[in-house]
Amino acid sequence: MKRIVAFDFDGTLTSRDTLLMFILDAKGLAAFVAGFLYRLPLIVMMKLRLYPNYQAKQKVFSYFFKGMTLERFNMLCRRFADTHRHLLRPEGVRTLEEAQAAGAEVVIVSASIDNWVQPFFPGVKVIGTQIEVENGRLTGRFQTKNCYGQEKVNRIMEQYPHREDYHLTAYGDSKGDRELLAFADECHFKPFRQ
Repeated sequence: MKRIVAFDFDGTLTSRDTLLMFILDAKGLAAFVAGFLYRLPLIVMMKLRLYPNYQAKQKVFSYFFKGMTLERFNMLCRRFADTHRHLLRPEGVRTLEEAQAAGAEVVIVSASIDNWVQPFFPGVKVIGTQIEVENGRLTGRFQTKNCYGQEKVNRIMEQYPHREDYHLTAYGDSKGDRELLAFADECHFKPFRQ
């Protein structure tokens, strides 16, 4: 039977969430602070559960990156991965590499934008939140649903629809991974915490 091993990215393979770190790295401290002060009411409403998380995330992303060329955005993503490898959990990377060596198909399933996840793991399939691009520029909108919660299961099923044909092992660390962990044949919650 085929083996698929699915890893969450933020907090599982990395020691922290990467969205804010990516924005800070891409835009610099002054623009980062100004942007979050501008979006503070939205963030407060999200924390109070008065505004959906995925919509807040898209609006913050749009504020910082709408209109940027895809070429420049991808360059920033590669630079971020090159300069932030220290965020990776060594035991998580080792587990991923061992799964590959054992012949499993490895996939990273993340709510993060796949453009900055992929450069951390070239050659590994990434199922992430995808951005919309028109005429070579970011629209500020997401092309797919935020890959979080049930959407992780939905996206796995899109890629691997015949559930009876594979054994799924999943690694995750947060409430956004609960559905994926429950869907898996074997699950590991917060496995790489020291």
